[in-house]
Order: sequence, then structure tokens, then C-alpha cells
Amino acid sequence: MDIAELEKLTTWVLWAAFAVAAAFGFIAQRTHFCTMGAVSDIVNMGDWTRMRMWGMAVGVAMIGFHVMAWWELIDPTQTIYASSRVLWLSALLGGALFGFGMVLASGCGSKTLVRIGAGSLKSLVVFFVMGIAAFATLRGVVAVFRNATFDQVVFDTGMSGALPALLAGNTGLEPSLAGLLLAGLVGGGLVIWALMGRDFISFNNLLAGLGLGMVIVAMWWVSGHLGFVPEHPETLEPVYLGSNTRRMESLTFTAPMAYAIDWLIFFSDSSKVLTFGVVTVVGVVVGSLLCALVDRSFRWEGFSSTQDTALHLVGAACMGIGGVTALGCTVGQGMSGLSTLSLSSVIAVSGIMVGAVLGFRFQIWLLERA
Repeated sequence: MDIAELEKLTTWVLWAAFAVAAAFGFIAQRTHFCTMGAVSDIVNMGDWTRMRMWGMAVGVAMIGFHVMAWWELIDPTQTIYASSRVLWLSALLGGALFGFGMVLASGCGSKTLVRIGAGSLKSLVVFFVMGIAAFATLRGVVAVFRNATFDQVVFDTGMSGALPALLAGNTGLEPSLAGLLLAGLVGGGLVIWALMGRDFISFNNLLAGLGLGMVIVAMWWVSGHLGFVPEHPETLEPVYLGSNTRRMESLTFTAPMAYAIDWLIFFSDSSKVLTFGVVTVVGVVVGSLLCALVDRSFRWEGFSSTQDTALHLVGAACMGIGGVTALGCTVGQGMSGLSTLSLSSVIAVSGIMVGAVLGFRFQIWLLERA
């Protein structure tokens, strides 16, 4: 493969990522899929329907990821979630901060992009604040503090930090077989649990669960199979085309928001090229916009009060800092990460859920105080 062919393949990878992300945005807008909304439904009404959507999507993504690994279409060790160094404190505290912030900001990163496509101007503000906070946590002043504190608290598994590798190391099973067995058990269990819900089986619920789960699987295939080149023509090293992390990626939105803002600001700089993360951010907005126009749900939305503005700004900053610290958001760690059966993803998602509950309690306190 020469450079011209490599550039052509990179273009195909980015277009494919954009299309899959647009499908995510369309389905999320059509079905009202929202992790924060799922937690809210449980806390406020005892309704688990939207959480069953989320569980089913995770289960489908988990099974799909490990089936592809079993067929050797992708290498499950080549993700950021498979590191042997488990940053458990960063995952837990970053996740909690993200969960708290998403409640104040009326939704996580993916919901923010979906709402922008549906006409929410306040979500557009959240996007920029979250992206800038994320960038500061990736490379700025917050990054210095993060690297010197939370990221120093780690434990090393001595192997991949994914549960299949840990199981394989203790049982002698092949890692791909261990992954398939665990995915069948855990992922299959999540799908069955979702389907057992009272009145769960409906078009929208199944579309969210099956559709978004398959979107995560499709994105892993695009990045890890279509975009994988075993030998770069110049460096002679393996490469994942369009990747910000230099590994295969699926959907995540905190760091990509920072990359998108960086690309917009430095557009004329030839070194700033489109990447996987940037095109997926745009793709989700476009997909949501298409859905909103089709079903005539597009509505302009602004802040209702000064307090509403302040809460969204604080929430956006918390999500940007927390999402990068935890190495992902409700989609990055919650769907993409959990699909790999990563130990750090389990910790991060636990933190997100705790933070979300604390966020709802804080909102109730504000209402009572008012």
C-alpha cells in the first residue's frame, strides 16, 4: 500500500465513522435514549424502561465486540480500555464528577450533541464549555494537576485490564474464548433482563437497545478492522487510521469535543486534520438534526433563567474535567468501554451512577431551598 492508497482508505474510514455516528444521533433522537434520563426515571419515578434500553445496548455491544474478536476481525488488546494499568481513583472520581455534571447540564456528552441537532442553543453552550474544560484536562492546567494526583494512584494487573484477559490468565483459557464466554454470560444476561421488563417490548425500545448496541459494534469494526493497516508505508509499523489515541476506537464524546474545537480554531493549520473523534461529533449532530426534521420535533431552546444558565455552565465544566479524568463518558466508558469488559470501565460507570444520584439530590435540595 502506497501513501495515495493510504490517504484514500483514511477518507473512507472517516466517512464510515461519520455515517455510523449519524445513525447514533438519529436513533438517540428518535427513541429519547439518554443515560441521565434513565437514572432520573429510576430515582424520580421508579421506572426502569430507559435503563433497560441502555442495558440492552451494552449487552448487544458486548456480544458483538467479542464475536468480532473471536473471528479475529479486531484485536481486543488494542484499545485504551485494555491497559494493564488501572487508574481506579481517576475512573471513580472522574466518573462521579461527570455523573454529577451531566445532571446539572441536562444530559451527558452524547445527549448534548443530540439536543444541539434538535435545536437546543443551551446545549450548544454546554458543548463549548465542556470541550474547553476537556482540553484543559487533556493538555492544560487541569492536566498537570490530574497527572500529579489521581493518575498516580494505580494498580497494575500485569496483563490486559479487561476481564477476559484476567479470566484467561487464571484459568488457562484462550483470551478470545474467555471473552466470548463472559460476553455471552454478562451481555446475554443484560439483553434478557431488558426483554423481561414489563411493557419493554416496543419499537422504540428495541430500536434503542439493538440499534445503538450495533452502532457501537459497527464503530469498533470501522476503526479496528477497516481502518487497521498492518504496515504503514513510511514507518513500517501497524496503524489505526484517523485515530486520536493511535489505537482502535469506538464512540466516546468528551475528548472528541475538545478535538473538534481544536480543529475548528486551527482549521487553517495544515497539521490539524480530521480524525475519528471529530467526525463522530459532527455525525451525531447531523443524525439528530435529520431525525428532528423528519418527525418535526425541531425546536429552538434557550436558557430559562440565570440559575439555569449557571447550572448548565458548572455541569458542562464538570463533564469536561470528569470525562477526561475517567477516560470516557456514559458512552465512552459506559457503552464502548463496557463492551470490551474493561475493569476500569466498570469502575468509571459506577462512579458516574453515584455522581448522577448525588446530582439529583442536589437539584432536589435547590428546589426545596427555593
